[in-house]
Order: sequence, then structure tokens, then C-alpha cells
Amino acid sequence: MRIITFDIETANWMSDVGTSQPADLTIALVCIHDSETGEYKSFLEPELPQLWKILERTDLLVGYNSDHFDIPLLNKYYPGDLTRIRSLDIMKEVQDVVGRRLRLDAIADGTLGKKKSADGAQSLKWWRAGEVDKVRKYCLKDVEITRELFDYALANGHVRYSELGKVREVKLDTSKWLKGNGSALTYTLGF
Repeated sequence: MRIITFDIETANWMSDVGTSQPADLTIALVCIHDSETGEYKSFLEPELPQLWKILERTDLLVGYNSDHFDIPLLNKYYPGDLTRIRSLDIMKEVQDVVGRRLRLDAIADGTLGKKKSADGAQSLKWWRAGEVDKVRKYCLKDVEITRELFDYALANGHVRYSELGKVREVKLDTSKWLKGNGSALTYTLGF
């Protein structure tokens, strides 16, 4: 099973475009981890056609807040329909149990003892200052953390989050995460 863990950084923010719709934003870059090759890669907005070749052969997309944010935004650029590929949004899985959204940083800290290297606002500042390598490094780190959380949850059936000095456990039903058919894409680009 080919699993792509991914994250997106944007070149602007909601206050810049005047809406709350992720698809109204502009992609700066997309970073991935490809389970088939074990590699981490990044794609600037003009390089996205290279990413389509990978996504069209993916069985599962894994992200954090990806169903609400990343997939709708990425789908704006894709000539087909990325919502037809099977996806797993770790934030949504946790929210379904806890009843509210939790930040990636809180789950990374509670589960892995790791902190994010920055946040989206800092990433946007770096992007606007032309510091593309800093944005890339930040995004790749978020992909690494998301992939580690996915692997941890599969192995342990839970994640943890840190809040107000306490660590709480969130039991997750991971039994279906890797089951079922993979990609439902129709290979619209003819690869």
C-alpha cells in the first residue's frame, strides 16, 4: 500500500483573500513523505504537475486538517478530483473522539515528545521574505511529525495530547485505516 503523508504551506492567508475558504488561497509549496520510496520531497506551486504523477498512484493520503484545508486547496490546482482518493485526516480522527479540534503541536508533544519548529504565521513571513528553504524545512518537519503520529497510532491504537500541563490519551479505532481499496482516481492525466 502506497501512503503519501503530506502538508501544504500557503503564499497568503484568509485575511489576504477575504474569505474563510481554503481553496481561495495560493499554494507556496507541498511536502510529502512517500512510503513506497521512503523519501521526503517538496514541490513548489509551479512543480505541482510532478506531484500529480505520485498522487494518482497513491492508495492513501494522510494529513493533519487535510480533509478541511489541504485537499480542497490542492484540488483547486489538480485537473481531476483529488477527493476521490482515500484520505485519512488525523485531526478529524482525534476530533471525532475528543469532540473538538486539537493543534498538531499538542498531539506531537503529548505523543512523541516533539514540538513543531514554527507555525503557519511564521511560515508565511518566511515565504514573503523569500526564505523558501525555511518554509520547506518547516513543512517537511510537519510531514515528518504527521507520519510519526500515523505510525504511532497504528502501532498503539491511541495518541496523546498535552494541554495545561497534563497529558491525555485519545483512543483511536485504527482497524480500518489500512483496509479497503486504495485510490479511486481515474488517471485523468494519462500517466
